[in-house]
Amino acid sequence: MPRSCPCAPLRAARPLALIGPPLVPLLVSALVSTASAHAVLERKEAVPNAAYRGVVQIMHGCDGRPTTRVSVTIPEGVTGAKPMPKPGWTISTVKSAYARPYPSFHGTVSEGVTRITWSGGSLPDEQIDEFTFFARISDAFAPGATIYFPVEQDCTEGSYRWSDVPSEDGTAQALKAPAPAVRIVAARGTANPGTASPGTASPGTAAQAPAAPAAKAGPIAIETPWLRATPGGAKVAGGYVTLRNTGTEPDRLTGAAIPQAGRAEIHSMTTEGGVMKMAPVEGGLALAPGASVALKPGGYHLMFLDLKDGLKAGETVSGTLTFERAGTVPVTFTVAPIGAQAPGTAAPAAAAPEAGGHQHHH
Repeated sequence: MPRSCPCAPLRAARPLALIGPPLVPLLVSALVSTASAHAVLERKEAVPNAAYRGVVQIMHGCDGRPTTRVSVTIPEGVTGAKPMPKPGWTISTVKSAYARPYPSFHGTVSEGVTRITWSGGSLPDEQIDEFTFFARISDAFAPGATIYFPVEQDCTEGSYRWSDVPSEDGTAQALKAPAPAVRIVAARGTANPGTASPGTASPGTAAQAPAAPAAKAGPIAIETPWLRATPGGAKVAGGYVTLRNTGTEPDRLTGAAIPQAGRAEIHSMTTEGGVMKMAPVEGGLALAPGASVALKPGGYHLMFLDLKDGLKAGETVSGTLTFERAGTVPVTFTVAPIGAQAPGTAAPAAAAPEAGGHQHHH
């Protein structure tokens, strides 16, 4: 490939840009090779409904000139994108509305980062470097699909636009400036849709444990405590339960714990101007006499932080809930699939949680 390029304007990222399985082996093998492109993604495979660590590698400058700006477009269906800081470079992001809402650990998200730009640094032509972001691949993408992340590269003189994608009947080899590509593969230990063997679960139908029985802490009834399963590497997990105060005195939920987490917080979630905001509930969650409070996706919830081990659908987890009056009470949490909206259900078919399992904000 020549070291100069026609430098055409960046093409808009195709929403849910997919290439059907018959063309995948031919197209992907060329798209993801460093021989055919000089802006590539280090991780060339991703799993639906899971976190993805995108590492954009810039292999050279512009005709000998140093690179001063790198920008990556986050396509529709990839949610919760966050850039990694880079010494000597300034980060800016563009947030846009998604084409449709995607479920997250706190209900749904309808907007997110759609472009990340690193600028102000200087990467000499004779050196290579990496620009990293984290995001979540929703299960709007099925195994066999390919996602394209167009990249802009500007130098002190000249620029590249790594934005070409193959047409349905084209060939990847003909692309002059191929966009970095990621192939979607089935999660390890799962079969592709329609190929599950008897007795095995298809994607989206992970094993589910029965709902935990109700517990009692004095006048406080504890009903259906459950957790969401977490993707590999996640450091936070959401927890949910319904609490009923059957007594005549007020009480307050002040804490929770599970062995897999270093600490836990009680969070609230509100929507202001179409934007979801999360915050810790200071002083605990009040339980008025005769009232019930449901901790559920999109509202009050438990957030378990500093996870040491992941949570798998179908497991049960022994934990505790702590109340101001009733004290600390043992409970058993069931673990529902990633993205589930209630215990004993599968994740929605066309959505996924945010990157890392949860977008945590104080």
